[in-house]
Amino acid sequence: QVQLVESGGGLVQAGGSLRLSCAASRTTFSINNMGWYRQAPGKQRELVATISYVGSTNYGDSVKGRFTISRDNAKNTVYLQMNSLKPEDTGVYYCNARRVTQFNIYDYWGQGTQVTVSS
Repeated sequence: QVQLVESGGGLVQAGGSLRLSCAASRTTFSINNMGWYRQAPGKQRELVATISYVGSTNYGDSVKGRFTISRDNAKNTVYLQMNSLKPEDTGVYYCNARRVTQFNIYDYWGQGTQVTVSS
Protein backbone atom coordinates (compact mmCIF):
# COMPACT_ATOMS: atom_id res chain seq x y z
CA GLN A 1 0.00 0.00 0.00
CA VAL A 2 1.13 3.54 -0.75
CA GLN A 3 -0.09 6.70 0.97
CA LEU A 4 0.13 9.93 -1.01
CA VAL A 5 0.02 13.33 0.65
CA GLU A 6 -0.50 16.35 -1.58
CA SER A 7 0.13 19.99 -0.80
CA GLY A 8 0.40 23.34 -2.53
CA GLY A 9 -3.05 23.98 -3.90
CA GLY A 10 -4.88 27.24 -3.44
CA LEU A 11 -6.35 30.31 -5.06
CA VAL A 12 -4.38 32.27 -7.63
CA GLN A 13 -5.13 34.87 -10.26
CA ALA A 14 -4.91 34.10 -13.94
CA GLY A 15 -1.32 34.32 -15.12
CA GLY A 16 0.03 33.33 -11.74
CA SER A 17 1.91 30.25 -10.59
CA LEU A 18 1.52 27.44 -8.10
CA ARG A 19 3.66 24.47 -7.16
CA LEU A 20 2.10 21.21 -6.08
CA SER A 21 3.94 18.53 -4.13
CA CYS A 22 3.04 14.92 -3.49
CA ALA A 23 4.98 12.77 -1.06
CA ALA A 24 4.60 9.02 -1.15
CA SER A 25 5.09 6.84 1.89
CA ARG A 26 8.14 4.64 1.97
CA THR A 27 7.64 1.37 0.17
CA THR A 28 9.48 -1.90 -0.22
CA PHE A 29 9.01 -1.72 -3.96
CA SER A 30 9.78 0.86 -6.62
CA ILE A 31 7.10 3.19 -7.82
CA ASN A 32 7.24 3.27 -11.58
CA ASN A 33 5.24 6.29 -12.72
CA MET A 34 4.06 9.23 -10.68
CA GLY A 35 1.84 11.95 -11.95
CA TRP A 36 -0.99 14.39 -11.64
CA TYR A 37 -4.55 14.25 -12.86
CA ARG A 38 -7.28 16.83 -12.41
CA GLN A 39 -11.03 16.95 -12.34
CA ALA A 40 -13.15 20.02 -12.91
CA PRO A 41 -16.77 20.16 -11.77
CA GLY A 42 -18.98 18.17 -14.11
CA LYS A 43 -16.04 16.81 -16.08
CA GLN A 44 -14.09 13.59 -16.17
CA ARG A 45 -10.72 13.25 -14.56
CA GLU A 46 -7.99 14.06 -17.08
CA LEU A 47 -4.26 13.65 -17.39
CA VAL A 48 -2.11 16.61 -16.43
CA ALA A 49 1.36 15.09 -16.43
CA THR A 50 3.24 11.93 -15.59
CA ILE A 51 6.89 11.11 -15.02
CA SER A 52 8.63 7.77 -15.01
CA TYR A 53 11.23 6.61 -12.52
CA VAL A 54 13.99 7.58 -14.95
CA GLY A 55 12.46 10.97 -15.73
CA SER A 56 10.52 10.49 -18.94
CA THR A 57 7.59 12.88 -18.98
CA ASN A 58 4.19 13.07 -20.59
CA TYR A 59 1.85 16.07 -20.56
CA GLY A 60 -1.76 16.72 -21.38
CA ASP A 61 -2.14 18.92 -24.44
CA SER A 62 -3.74 21.76 -22.52
CA VAL A 63 -0.78 22.21 -20.15
CA LYS A 64 2.18 21.69 -22.47
CA GLY A 65 4.62 24.57 -22.26
CA ARG A 66 3.09 25.89 -19.02
CA PHE A 67 3.43 23.07 -16.49
CA THR A 68 6.55 21.14 -15.53
CA ILE A 69 6.59 17.86 -13.65
CA SER A 70 9.63 16.68 -11.73
CA ARG A 71 10.49 13.96 -9.30
CA ASP A 72 12.85 13.27 -6.44
CA ASN A 73 13.20 9.51 -6.16
CA ALA A 74 15.19 9.70 -2.93
CA LYS A 75 12.25 11.49 -1.31
CA ASN A 76 9.52 9.59 -3.17
CA THR A 77 8.10 12.98 -4.09
CA VAL A 78 6.68 14.40 -7.28
CA TYR A 79 6.24 18.08 -8.03
CA LEU A 80 4.13 20.03 -10.47
CA GLN A 81 5.19 23.57 -11.29
CA MET A 82 2.25 25.39 -12.84
CA ASN A 83 2.89 28.68 -14.61
CA SER A 84 0.69 30.98 -16.68
CA LEU A 85 -2.37 29.56 -15.00
CA LYS A 86 -5.74 29.97 -16.66
CA PRO A 87 -9.26 29.79 -15.20
CA GLU A 88 -9.77 26.53 -17.07
CA ASP A 89 -6.99 25.00 -14.97
CA THR A 90 -9.35 25.13 -11.99
CA GLY A 91 -10.13 21.78 -10.46
CA VAL A 92 -9.13 19.18 -7.93
CA TYR A 93 -5.65 17.89 -8.64
CA TYR A 94 -4.96 14.29 -7.71
CA CYS A 95 -1.56 12.72 -7.29
CA ASN A 96 -1.09 9.25 -8.72
CA ALA A 97 1.54 6.60 -8.12
CA ARG A 98 1.69 3.53 -10.32
CA ARG A 99 3.43 0.27 -9.63
CA VAL A 100 3.85 -2.13 -12.52
CA THR A 101 4.64 -5.79 -11.90
CA GLN A 102 4.90 -8.66 -14.32
CA PHE A 103 1.21 -9.47 -13.86
CA ASN A 104 -0.53 -6.40 -12.52
CA ILE A 105 -0.73 -2.62 -12.49
CA TYR A 106 -1.46 -0.96 -9.16
CA ASP A 107 -2.68 2.63 -9.02
CA TYR A 108 -2.64 4.68 -5.83
CA TRP A 109 -4.32 8.07 -5.42
CA GLY A 110 -3.99 11.03 -3.12
CA GLN A 111 -6.95 12.76 -1.55
CA GLY A 112 -6.78 15.68 -3.97
CA THR A 113 -5.90 19.33 -3.61
CA GLN A 114 -8.04 22.19 -4.89
CA VAL A 115 -6.61 24.64 -7.40
CA THR A 116 -8.72 27.67 -8.21
CA VAL A 117 -7.67 30.21 -10.84
CA SER A 118 -9.64 33.44 -10.87
CA SER A 119 -10.03 35.57 -13.98
